[in-house]
Amino acid sequence: MNILAIDTCTEVASVTLYSSGVRASRVLTNVEKSSGHILRLCDEVFSESGKQLNEVDLIAYSKGPGAFTGVRMCIGVVQGLSLSCSIPTIGFSTLELLGFRASKILKSEKIAVALDARMGEVYWAVYDHGALSNMKICSPDDVDNVGDNFVGVGTGWSAHHDQLHSASNVKITDLSIYPESSELVDLSIQAIESGQNPTFELPQPIYLRNNVAQKSLK
Repeated sequence: MNILAIDTCTEVASVTLYSSGVRASRVLTNVEKSSGHILRLCDEVFSESGKQLNEVDLIAYSKGPGAFTGVRMCIGVVQGLSLSCSIPTIGFSTLELLGFRASKILKSEKIAVALDARMGEVYWAVYDHGALSNMKICSPDDVDNVGDNFVGVGTGWSAHHDQLHSASNVKITDLSIYPESSELVDLSIQAIESGQNPTFELPQPIYLRNNVAQKSLK
């Protein structure tokens, strides 16, 4: 199976093309509006792999929550690529992607994920033994009290260090881990093996801050 994986939902943009067990990846960090470079990164991994878009069997992508522009860019690019060559897709929460990657790197089954959501809030989720739960947007004071056997990851822990530690009782954090498209390959293979089917339906984003959009319409 040839899998194209795309993630642009945070400050890091990445693309991976998986083919015959080999991965070609590009990761872009410390670049303003990194999501705007995503098509160039796609071209680079196709060139390295010697593959073309019409040879892709599946597109895996992150669907948010995250930076508004980055989420929209990721969804828009995936929609376009999927429609152009009738390629099925499978999407994952950015929080699940980060929890999955952190669990592998840290060799820990218990990950507390917090991304900075701006406006004094965080995108929060608990990743415990491969399962994501309690995904929400909230004040750092309102996250779950998970205890000191969890490890905190994500930009929320640097933006709201004291509040998150106090509310969650998490003692250890690792701020070096970020979402990356290569893990989307593993997530998608794992999901398919568990019986989840890719879809031809249009990819849709996860924002979590729907109440803001609703209030602005009143």
